[in-house]
Amino acid sequence: MLVFRGFSHAAPGPTVLTIGNFDGIHQGHRVLLDRLKTIAARDHLLPAVLTFEPHPREFFAPESAPARLSTLREKLELIADEGVAATWVGHFNARFAALSADEFIETILVDALRVKHLIIGDDFCFGADRRGSFALLSDAGKRHGFALEAVASVIVDGQRASSSAVRAALAAGQMDLAARLLGRPYAIDGRVVRGEQIGRQLGFATANIRIKHDKPPLLGVFAVEVSGPGLTSPLKGVANLGFHPSVSKARQALLEVHLFDFSGDLYDTHLTVRFRHKLRDEMKFPHIDALKAQIALDVDSAKDYFKH
Repeated sequence: MLVFRGFSHAAPGPTVLTIGNFDGIHQGHRVLLDRLKTIAARDHLLPAVLTFEPHPREFFAPESAPARLSTLREKLELIADEGVAATWVGHFNARFAALSADEFIETILVDALRVKHLIIGDDFCFGADRRGSFALLSDAGKRHGFALEAVASVIVDGQRASSSAVRAALAAGQMDLAARLLGRPYAIDGRVVRGEQIGRQLGFATANIRIKHDKPPLLGVFAVEVSGPGLTSPLKGVANLGFHPSVSKARQALLEVHLFDFSGDLYDTHLTVRFRHKLRDEMKFPHIDALKAQIALDVDSAKDYFKH
Protein backbone atom coordinates (compact mmCIF):
# COMPACT_ATOMS: atom_id res chain seq x y z
CA MET A 1 0.00 0.00 0.00
CA LEU A 2 1.22 3.48 -0.87
CA VAL A 3 1.23 5.93 2.06
CA PHE A 4 1.31 9.70 1.51
CA ARG A 5 1.75 12.25 4.28
CA GLY A 6 -0.03 15.44 3.33
CA PHE A 7 -1.30 16.35 -0.10
CA SER A 8 1.80 17.42 -2.03
CA HIS A 9 1.53 14.16 -3.99
CA ALA A 10 -1.65 13.97 -6.03
CA ALA A 11 -3.31 10.62 -6.54
CA PRO A 12 -1.68 8.65 -9.38
CA GLY A 13 -5.12 8.04 -10.88
CA PRO A 14 -8.84 8.61 -10.30
CA THR A 15 -9.90 7.26 -6.90
CA VAL A 16 -12.76 5.76 -5.01
CA LEU A 17 -12.25 7.25 -1.60
CA THR A 18 -13.44 6.86 1.96
CA ILE A 19 -12.61 9.21 4.83
CA GLY A 20 -12.32 8.74 8.58
CA ASN A 21 -10.14 8.34 11.64
CA PHE A 22 -10.29 4.54 11.31
CA ASP A 23 -9.11 4.02 14.88
CA GLY A 24 -8.94 0.27 15.46
CA ILE A 25 -10.55 -0.77 12.13
CA HIS A 26 -13.77 -2.23 13.56
CA GLN A 27 -16.65 -3.98 11.80
CA GLY A 28 -18.19 -0.69 10.66
CA HIS A 29 -14.91 0.37 9.07
CA ARG A 30 -14.62 -3.02 7.40
CA VAL A 31 -17.99 -2.59 5.67
CA LEU A 32 -16.80 0.78 4.29
CA LEU A 33 -13.56 -0.75 3.04
CA ASP A 34 -15.33 -3.74 1.50
CA ARG A 35 -17.61 -1.36 -0.41
CA LEU A 36 -14.52 0.64 -1.45
CA LYS A 37 -12.94 -2.44 -3.02
CA THR A 38 -16.18 -3.39 -4.77
CA ILE A 39 -16.49 0.03 -6.44
CA ALA A 40 -12.77 0.08 -7.28
CA ALA A 41 -13.05 -3.24 -9.13
CA ARG A 42 -16.29 -2.27 -10.86
CA ASP A 43 -15.23 1.17 -12.06
CA HIS A 44 -11.46 0.60 -12.42
CA LEU A 45 -10.59 3.18 -9.76
CA LEU A 46 -7.79 3.33 -7.18
CA PRO A 47 -9.17 2.26 -3.74
CA ALA A 48 -7.95 4.99 -1.38
CA VAL A 49 -8.38 6.14 2.22
CA LEU A 50 -7.98 9.57 3.79
CA THR A 51 -7.24 9.52 7.50
CA PHE A 52 -5.80 12.01 9.99
CA GLU A 53 -2.87 12.36 12.40
CA PRO A 54 -3.29 13.27 15.18
CA HIS A 55 -6.88 12.29 15.91
CA PRO A 56 -8.94 15.52 15.66
CA ARG A 57 -10.05 15.18 19.28
CA GLU A 58 -6.38 15.09 20.33
CA PHE A 59 -5.92 18.41 18.54
CA PHE A 60 -9.00 20.17 19.91
CA ALA A 61 -8.99 18.77 23.49
CA PRO A 62 -5.81 16.78 24.24
CA GLU A 63 -6.60 16.46 27.96
CA SER A 64 -9.91 14.71 27.34
CA ALA A 65 -9.08 12.87 24.11
CA PRO A 66 -9.98 9.18 24.16
CA ALA A 67 -7.40 6.42 24.36
CA ARG A 68 -6.28 5.34 20.92
CA LEU A 69 -7.08 1.80 19.87
CA SER A 70 -4.25 1.80 17.34
CA THR A 71 -1.09 3.75 16.70
CA LEU A 72 -0.64 5.25 13.25
CA ARG A 73 1.59 2.32 12.26
CA GLU A 74 -0.96 -0.24 13.47
CA LYS A 75 -3.79 1.59 11.70
CA LEU A 76 -1.92 1.71 8.40
CA GLU A 77 -1.07 -2.00 8.68
CA LEU A 78 -4.74 -2.84 9.30
CA ILE A 79 -5.88 -0.70 6.36
CA ALA A 80 -3.30 -2.37 4.11
CA ASP A 81 -4.53 -5.79 5.26
CA GLU A 82 -7.99 -4.83 3.92
CA GLY A 83 -6.64 -4.44 0.38
CA VAL A 84 -6.52 -0.63 0.11
CA ALA A 85 -4.06 0.59 -2.53
CA ALA A 86 -3.23 4.06 -1.13
CA THR A 87 -3.73 6.01 2.09
CA TRP A 88 -3.28 9.75 2.59
CA VAL A 89 -2.48 10.86 6.15
CA GLY A 90 -3.64 14.43 6.63
CA HIS A 91 -1.77 16.35 9.34
CA PHE A 92 -4.59 17.66 11.53
CA ASN A 93 -3.37 21.07 12.68
CA ALA A 94 -4.82 24.57 13.00
CA ARG A 95 -4.53 25.21 9.27
CA PHE A 96 -6.30 21.98 8.38
CA ALA A 97 -9.01 22.55 10.99
CA ALA A 98 -9.71 26.00 9.53
CA LEU A 99 -10.42 24.71 6.02
CA SER A 100 -13.98 25.45 5.02
CA ALA A 101 -16.10 22.61 3.72
CA ASP A 102 -15.85 24.00 0.17
CA GLU A 103 -12.05 24.33 0.41
CA PHE A 104 -11.79 20.77 1.69
CA ILE A 105 -13.81 19.48 -1.26
CA GLU A 106 -12.00 21.46 -3.95
CA THR A 107 -8.36 21.41 -2.79
CA ILE A 108 -8.21 17.96 -1.20
CA LEU A 109 -10.94 15.74 -2.58
CA VAL A 110 -11.01 17.03 -6.16
CA ASP A 111 -7.55 18.47 -6.85
CA ALA A 112 -5.28 16.25 -4.72
CA LEU A 113 -7.15 12.97 -4.39
CA ARG A 114 -8.91 13.03 -7.79
CA VAL A 115 -12.05 11.50 -6.31
CA LYS A 116 -14.58 9.96 -8.69
CA HIS A 117 -16.60 8.05 -6.11
CA LEU A 118 -16.83 8.98 -2.43
CA ILE A 119 -18.04 6.57 0.28
CA ILE A 120 -18.74 7.93 3.76
CA GLY A 121 -20.23 6.71 7.01
CA ASP A 122 -23.69 7.87 8.00
CA ASP A 123 -22.28 10.17 10.72
CA PHE A 124 -19.62 11.91 8.60
CA CYS A 125 -19.13 15.67 8.99
CA PHE A 126 -16.20 17.78 7.79
CA GLY A 127 -14.77 21.26 7.35
CA ALA A 128 -14.45 24.12 9.82
CA ASP A 129 -17.03 23.84 12.61
CA ARG A 130 -18.14 20.52 11.04
CA ARG A 131 -20.41 22.38 8.63
CA GLY A 132 -19.84 19.94 5.78
CA SER A 133 -22.77 17.58 5.27
CA PHE A 134 -24.01 14.87 2.94
CA ALA A 135 -26.16 17.43 1.12
CA LEU A 136 -23.17 19.70 0.54
CA LEU A 137 -21.11 16.78 -0.76
CA SER A 138 -23.95 15.72 -3.03
CA ASP A 139 -24.16 19.16 -4.61
CA ALA A 140 -20.36 19.26 -4.99
CA GLY A 141 -20.39 15.84 -6.62
CA LYS A 142 -22.76 17.09 -9.30
CA ARG A 143 -20.49 20.07 -9.99
CA HIS A 144 -17.19 18.20 -9.94
CA GLY A 145 -18.27 14.87 -11.36
CA PHE A 146 -17.98 12.42 -8.48
CA ALA A 147 -20.55 9.95 -7.16
CA LEU A 148 -21.47 9.87 -3.48
CA GLU A 149 -22.90 7.23 -1.18
CA ALA A 150 -23.30 6.75 2.57
CA VAL A 151 -22.95 3.38 4.28
CA ALA A 152 -25.23 2.62 7.22
CA SER A 153 -23.89 1.80 10.67
CA VAL A 154 -23.15 -1.82 11.56
CA ILE A 155 -24.97 -3.20 14.60
CA VAL A 156 -23.20 -5.77 16.81
CA ASP A 157 -24.91 -7.21 19.90
CA GLY A 158 -27.55 -4.50 19.72
CA GLN A 159 -25.13 -1.56 19.58
CA ARG A 160 -23.48 0.45 16.83
CA ALA A 161 -19.98 -0.75 15.97
CA SER A 162 -17.75 2.22 16.74
CA SER A 163 -14.34 3.00 18.16
CA SER A 164 -16.07 4.34 21.28
CA ALA A 165 -17.92 1.05 21.77
CA VAL A 166 -14.67 -0.89 21.42
CA ARG A 167 -12.95 1.37 23.96
CA ALA A 168 -15.80 0.88 26.42
CA ALA A 169 -15.67 -2.91 26.02
CA LEU A 170 -11.90 -3.01 26.53
CA ALA A 171 -12.03 -0.72 29.56
CA ALA A 172 -14.67 -3.01 31.10
CA GLY A 173 -12.62 -6.13 30.41
CA GLN A 174 -15.23 -7.46 27.96
CA MET A 175 -12.71 -8.96 25.57
CA ASP A 176 -15.21 -11.16 23.70
CA LEU A 177 -17.47 -8.17 22.98
CA ALA A 178 -14.48 -6.10 21.85
CA ALA A 179 -13.45 -8.94 19.52
CA ARG A 180 -16.93 -9.12 18.01
CA LEU A 181 -16.99 -5.35 17.45
CA LEU A 182 -13.54 -5.49 15.85
CA GLY A 183 -13.97 -8.75 14.01
CA ARG A 184 -10.77 -10.03 15.65
CA PRO A 185 -9.12 -10.02 19.10
CA TYR A 186 -7.78 -6.63 20.14
CA ALA A 187 -4.00 -6.43 19.62
CA ILE A 188 -1.06 -4.14 20.33
CA ASP A 189 2.24 -4.20 18.42
CA GLY A 190 5.63 -3.33 19.83
CA ARG A 191 9.33 -4.07 19.85
CA VAL A 192 10.95 -6.20 22.55
CA VAL A 193 13.45 -4.18 24.60
CA ARG A 194 15.70 -4.92 27.54
CA GLY A 195 14.00 -4.39 30.87
CA GLU A 196 15.11 -4.61 34.48
CA GLN A 197 14.94 -8.44 34.50
CA ILE A 198 12.41 -8.34 37.35
CA GLY A 199 10.29 -11.10 35.83
CA ARG A 200 13.29 -13.38 35.54
CA GLN A 201 14.14 -12.73 39.21
CA LEU A 202 10.59 -13.76 40.10
CA GLY A 203 10.91 -16.99 38.13
CA PHE A 204 8.79 -15.83 35.17
CA ALA A 205 10.92 -14.45 32.35
CA THR A 206 9.08 -11.81 30.33
CA ALA A 207 9.39 -10.07 27.00
CA ASN A 208 9.27 -6.34 27.68
CA ILE A 209 7.47 -4.72 24.77
CA ARG A 210 7.83 -1.02 24.04
CA ILE A 211 4.42 0.33 23.13
CA LYS A 212 3.62 3.76 21.73
CA HIS A 213 0.16 4.07 23.25
CA ASP A 214 0.48 6.99 25.68
CA LYS A 215 -2.90 6.06 27.12
CA PRO A 216 -3.76 2.39 26.43
CA PRO A 217 -7.48 1.56 26.15
CA LEU A 218 -7.11 -1.37 28.56
CA LEU A 219 -5.09 -2.18 31.68
CA GLY A 220 -4.63 -5.31 33.74
CA VAL A 221 -3.49 -8.92 33.44
CA PHE A 222 -4.57 -10.93 30.40
CA ALA A 223 -4.35 -14.30 28.69
CA VAL A 224 -2.71 -13.48 25.35
CA GLU A 225 -1.47 -14.91 22.08
CA VAL A 226 1.76 -13.57 20.61
CA SER A 227 3.05 -13.71 17.04
CA GLY A 228 5.97 -12.21 15.20
CA PRO A 229 9.11 -12.88 13.15
CA GLY A 230 10.92 -16.01 14.28
CA LEU A 231 7.81 -17.53 15.86
CA THR A 232 6.52 -20.34 13.67
CA SER A 233 3.05 -20.14 15.21
CA PRO A 234 1.26 -17.94 17.76
CA LEU A 235 2.46 -18.57 21.30
CA LYS A 236 0.21 -18.43 24.35
CA GLY A 237 1.10 -16.53 27.47
CA VAL A 238 0.07 -14.13 30.20
CA ALA A 239 0.61 -10.37 29.96
CA ASN A 240 0.60 -7.43 32.32
CA LEU A 241 -0.26 -4.06 30.80
CA GLY A 242 -0.01 -1.29 33.35
CA PHE A 243 2.26 0.65 35.65
CA HIS A 244 3.66 -2.17 37.85
CA PRO A 245 2.95 -0.50 41.20
CA SER A 246 4.54 -3.33 43.23
CA VAL A 247 8.01 -3.04 41.70
CA SER A 248 8.23 0.36 40.00
CA LYS A 249 6.62 3.74 39.60
CA ALA A 250 6.41 3.83 35.82
CA ARG A 251 4.89 6.95 34.33
CA GLN A 252 4.13 5.24 31.04
CA ALA A 253 2.27 1.98 30.75
CA LEU A 254 4.46 -1.10 30.27
CA LEU A 255 3.58 -4.33 28.48
CA GLU A 256 5.29 -7.48 29.76
CA VAL A 257 4.51 -10.92 28.41
CA HIS A 258 5.46 -14.29 29.86
CA LEU A 259 5.29 -16.94 27.13
CA PHE A 260 4.49 -20.51 28.10
CA ASP A 261 7.04 -23.19 27.23
CA PHE A 262 9.33 -20.79 25.37
CA SER A 263 13.03 -20.12 25.65
CA GLY A 264 14.86 -17.93 23.17
CA ASP A 265 16.07 -14.44 22.39
CA LEU A 266 13.32 -12.06 21.28
CA TYR A 267 15.21 -8.78 21.76
CA ASP A 268 14.49 -6.24 18.99
CA THR A 269 11.73 -8.46 17.57
CA HIS A 270 8.50 -6.68 16.62
CA LEU A 271 5.69 -8.69 18.22
CA THR A 272 1.90 -8.58 18.04
CA VAL A 273 0.10 -9.29 21.31
CA ARG A 274 -3.56 -10.35 21.03
CA PHE A 275 -5.58 -9.91 24.21
CA ARG A 276 -7.92 -12.89 24.53
CA HIS A 277 -9.23 -12.82 28.12
CA LYS A 278 -8.89 -10.52 31.11
CA LEU A 279 -7.77 -12.30 34.26
CA ARG A 280 -7.79 -9.41 36.74
CA ASP A 281 -7.03 -5.75 37.31
CA GLU A 282 -3.51 -4.66 38.14
CA MET A 283 -2.90 -4.41 41.88
CA LYS A 284 -0.18 -3.50 44.36
CA PHE A 285 1.18 -6.29 46.58
CA PRO A 286 2.65 -5.86 50.05
CA HIS A 287 5.84 -7.80 49.23
CA ILE A 288 7.57 -9.64 46.41
CA ASP A 289 6.54 -13.09 47.64
CA ALA A 290 2.87 -12.13 47.36
CA LEU A 291 3.47 -10.82 43.83
CA LYS A 292 5.30 -14.03 42.87
CA ALA A 293 2.45 -16.17 44.21
CA GLN A 294 -0.14 -14.16 42.27
CA ILE A 295 1.85 -14.43 39.04
CA ALA A 296 1.85 -18.22 39.45
CA LEU A 297 -1.93 -18.11 39.86
CA ASP A 298 -2.22 -15.89 36.78
CA VAL A 299 -0.19 -18.36 34.73
CA ASP A 300 -2.42 -21.23 35.86
CA SER A 301 -5.57 -19.21 35.11
CA ALA A 302 -4.36 -18.29 31.63
CA LYS A 303 -3.43 -21.90 30.84
CA ASP A 304 -6.83 -23.02 32.08
CA TYR A 305 -8.53 -20.43 29.85
CA PHE A 306 -6.71 -21.68 26.76
CA LYS A 307 -7.36 -25.32 27.71
CA HIS A 308 -11.13 -24.78 27.83
